[in-house]
Amino acid sequence: MSTTPVILLGSQRCGTTALAYAMNMAFHDAGGHFTVNGKLPYLLHRWLGRDDLTARHLRTDEILHALDRRPPDGAGVERWRARVEEALRRAARDVAEGAAGDDPAVLARRILTESNEGLPCWGDKYNEYLLHLPWFGEVLPDARYVMLVRHPAEAVRSMLSWTGDRPWLPTSERAAVDKWTAWNGHWLEFAPGIPADRRLVIDYRSLCGGEETERLEAFTGLELRPYLAGLKPRTPAAAPDADLPQETAAVWAALRDAAAASPAPLTTTTQR
Repeated sequence: MSTTPVILLGSQRCGTTALAYAMNMAFHDAGGHFTVNGKLPYLLHRWLGRDDLTARHLRTDEILHALDRRPPDGAGVERWRARVEEALRRAARDVAEGAAGDDPAVLARRILTESNEGLPCWGDKYNEYLLHLPWFGEVLPDARYVMLVRHPAEAVRSMLSWTGDRPWLPTSERAAVDKWTAWNGHWLEFAPGIPADRRLVIDYRSLCGGEETERLEAFTGLELRPYLAGLKPRTPAAAPDADLPQETAAVWAALRDAAAASPAPLTTTTQR
């Protein structure tokens, strides 16, 4: 089983949370951990910079507060949260002593590694990771990426019906379409720099239909079929001839092509 992390990507309302919970249970039962909305890499990117290292001050309090304000979820998350705090506190002491070096990417890699040390497999999902992909490539150079894609019309329909305190949520169809286009475009820019055996693009409806299970199992090295059995779309499928802006249509076509071309990696599935 590979110990390189699996990062689940996807724009908002594309099914990533449902898949993340399934992966969380599969990783947990295999002795590892997959965090649902872990956010730690996102927070390190925001709160760990070269100026902080020069000033000898790692913003541990801010990171921990952000983790607790909207806590990550999933089985085993309490143990993960404790390991994160231990790793952050060790790093903060070293930063204060001037013993952590001057490269924020190196320190971020250390914190993420120590937070998952000793686990046979680990991973994370957070939609905003799509906005920081070059940083991921630097901090986690061996990471594997699962990119979950969904027809923009379906994602937009789900986005506009979303409830709760989400001040960043678009309120018009065109704004939601543009947001989908921008977020997914980040993946298309980043993906060519990742070796083919470390990236997998899968379609949400195909995943729910069981058509992607074998490839996803091969990619993660874990038995996933029992955990994916309950995945079902909650909204009707988009019409094949759904009218999309030209740029959005081009992004969707590229994602569909990528999903069709994603190979089944030669990884042995762990059977339990």
